[in-house]
Amino acid sequence: MFSGIIADIGTLTRAEDRDGGLRLLISTRALGMDDVRLGDSIAVNGVCLTVVAKNGNTFTVDVSRETLNCTSGLETQGARVNLEKALRLADRLGGHLVSGHVDGVGEVTGFTDIGESWKLDVRAPQALAKYIAVKGSITINGVSLTVNEVIGASFSINLIPHTLTVTTLSTLRAGEKVNLEIDLIARYVERMLSASE
Repeated sequence: MFSGIIADIGTLTRAEDRDGGLRLLISTRALGMDDVRLGDSIAVNGVCLTVVAKNGNTFTVDVSRETLNCTSGLETQGARVNLEKALRLADRLGGHLVSGHVDGVGEVTGFTDIGESWKLDVRAPQALAKYIAVKGSITINGVSLTVNEVIGASFSINLIPHTLTVTTLSTLRAGEKVNLEIDLIARYVERMLSASE
C-alpha cells in the first residue's frame, strides 16, 4: 500500500526488452535506498513494481506486458517518474490509501494556470466515471489528489505550486496519457452493493 505522497522524481534510465515485458533501471536522488530490500514494492508513476536489483541510487524492476498494456509512461527511456516506497504501519497517511494497481489510463484535456493554482482536466475511461466523485480521492501518476469537478467521465483537479514542484505533474500537456487509480473505498462499496443484489 502507498499514500500517494511522492517521495522523489526519478529517471527511467534504461528500458530493456525482456520476454515481451520490460526490465527498467530507475535512478533516484532522494528516495533513500538504504532500507529497500529485494522484493520490496516501489510505486513508479502509480504502478506498484517489485525491486529485483539495486545499486547505490538505482533500482531495477521487471514490468510484464500485461502491466504495460494497462498503464502509461513506463516505456520511455529518459522519462521522469514519480516514486514512492510502500507504506510501513507506523507511517503517516498524508494522502489516501493507494494500492498501486492502475484502474485505467486517462487523457489530459486541459492544464491551465488559474492564478494561485493550476487546473488539470482529465477524461477518464467511461467505465471508471461512476467511481469519481467531487471531493473524492483519485490518484494520477501515483499522486493522491482531490477531485473538484466531475462532468460525465471528465473531472478537474486543482494543483497547488508545492505539488507541481515535487511531482512530474507540472510537465503534463493536453493529449498526454496518465495512470488513474480510483479510490479503494468506492471500489469496495460497489462490490458490496452488487453482492447484496
